[in-house]
Amino acid sequence: MCDDLTELENQGFYEKQITRRGFSLLAGGAAISVAFAGCVPGEPMSGVTESDVMIPTPDGEADAYFVHPAHGATAAVLIWPDIVGLRPAFKMMAKRLANDGYAALVVNPYYRQVRGPLVKVGQTFRDPGVRAKIVPYARALTRETNRTDASAFIDWLDAQKAVDTSRGIGTTGYCMGGPMTMVTAHTRADRIRAGASFHGGGLATEAADSPHTLIKDMNADYLIAIAANDDERDPDSKQVLRDTFDATDNAAEIEVYAGTQHGWCPPDSAVYNEAAADKAWARMLALFSTTLS
Repeated sequence: MCDDLTELENQGFYEKQITRRGFSLLAGGAAISVAFAGCVPGEPMSGVTESDVMIPTPDGEADAYFVHPAHGATAAVLIWPDIVGLRPAFKMMAKRLANDGYAALVVNPYYRQVRGPLVKVGQTFRDPGVRAKIVPYARALTRETNRTDASAFIDWLDAQKAVDTSRGIGTTGYCMGGPMTMVTAHTRADRIRAGASFHGGGLATEAADSPHTLIKDMNADYLIAIAANDDERDPDSKQVLRDTFDATDNAAEIEVYAGTQHGWCPPDSAVYNEAAADKAWARMLALFSTTLS
């Protein structure tokens, strides 16, 4: 979870990494350029089409970024960003997914209060000022806003010529976006065929409305990639998730990624782990190839 304790753990890890590597991951977005060379939003990439879009919802208009192969129609993927929201790093990830052959939509979950991006390149959730700014927006989100937004975003995707509606839709989520994928898969079980949670927080809790209780009514196979320090704090959740998926027809690959810290996947993260992020990306593509084909 993105809380102060996690940030203290990540801070210690970050300082050790900086000492060993001898450069700043946050310096002008250098890590992003290296990790996603050729995927900078706004710069042309052969074979893909991109645009900033506004999507009508029951509560207004959500700003989002849509990118897809330039020719033909393909399966779509709805991306829920981490707590820092819609920003260049997630646009790059969406663009990479388009280059892999999918129509990708990454959204601003805070559109009711503010347009994205909320941070400048180089800022991360480890900065106290960033946390103070963003946490109130995150706390304003509810299960109901997640449901209404998910349905609106999927309806919008299905109306795009670049989306092949004969194929299922995938959804991915990072940090707080992890449980959002489960709400999405439950709300739109008619369309969601695959879900992927990367260092998602609170997937299986003791609350009556815990996201894992929705699994029985989903029609989606899953990838759940767990950060090592999240697993250390909550070692039982992965087995709860396995048992819950095993009781359904939905397949799930659930793995703790050794040596990772919460937030290791986005390339602008202070604890970005390139090798583990690439492994998780490959497993996501393997899931999509079998479920969205």
